[in-house]
Amino acid sequence: MHISVNVDGVTYADEVEPRLLLVHYLRERLGKTGTVVGCDTGNCGACTVHLDGHSVKSCQMLAVQANGHEVTTIEGLARDGKLHPVQEAFHSNHALQCGFCTPGMIMQAIDLLADESDPDDETVRKGLEGNLCRCTGYQNIVRAVQDAAQRMKPGAGPKQEQHSDEHVSSKQPVGGE
Repeated sequence: MHISVNVDGVTYADEVEPRLLLVHYLRERLGKTGTVVGCDTGNCGACTVHLDGHSVKSCQMLAVQANGHEVTTIEGLARDGKLHPVQEAFHSNHALQCGFCTPGMIMQAIDLLADESDPDDETVRKGLEGNLCRCTGYQNIVRAVQDAAQRMKPGAGPKQEQHSDEHVSSKQPVGGE
């Protein structure tokens, strides 16, 4: 079957088997290996990509269903060598443990933040509940999504990274007060 799909800003025209999953098309045909194959059942969310700006689990979608659509993978987020604010926030908040769930978490978080610009903990957890972290890094992931929400607000400047070995005392003012 012939398909034409725009992936990360590039249009691809291909012949594919009607039963080829989108995740396998992205990884094997296009080399988009940041889209991870986790469970092949849609339970883990590691394969999450955007289809026309909304998150989908690419292991539950056929490549032919993407025909005529725009797909964004984790590789397509950075622009001009600059990471997407959600990618920056995941890095700054140490929300990357083993990294296996990270691409799917980031893609789902971007979709969540498109609808909810200032999510509380419960909103983040509910918004990411279809994505599993096997390392139990949820605290840092929730923190990263909330940080990304702040980074994405108009006029927000870049935040300074705070490394886990740094200690900030709550008794002293921070930022030159």
